[in-house]
Amino acid sequence: MSLTRVVLASGRSLDLSELQLSSTYGAMLEGYPCKPVNDMKIKGLVRAAEHAHPSSPVHLVPPPREYPDQYAGAFGPVEVLPSVACVGAFHSTALDRDHDPVLYRSALTIIWFQPTARVPSGCDAEEALRQVEWEGLARDHEL
Repeated sequence: MSLTRVVLASGRSLDLSELQLSSTYGAMLEGYPCKPVNDMKIKGLVRAAEHAHPSSPVHLVPPPREYPDQYAGAFGPVEVLPSVACVGAFHSTALDRDHDPVLYRSALTIIWFQPTARVPSGCDAEEALRQVEWEGLARDHEL
């Protein structure tokens, strides 16, 4: 049973079976958001997703990065990502038309960032998430 269904811009429907939401900077005790910190956060999310979902490819939707002021500290200018990091396990119908539609599904674990802690649903999901190229990134597996 899925948590929700997301419709990609291509029209393909995806079922979301697992979702992890976390504060982008919730564990940051000192320092400030900057490119090195953000890159470390993103790499950690990708590694954790690969470990949690070893049978599914993992795709990172490149997050928007904002530069709210001219301040440049020891690690460069302030660079802010959206406040909620999301890791979702999605599945859909099989990609290969020769696969039995009852026995096969396609799967992809997607990492994206969004400004609020809301579950994506239907066509009301972050635009960057809806633009994912499922056919080139997901992989079929037998149930």
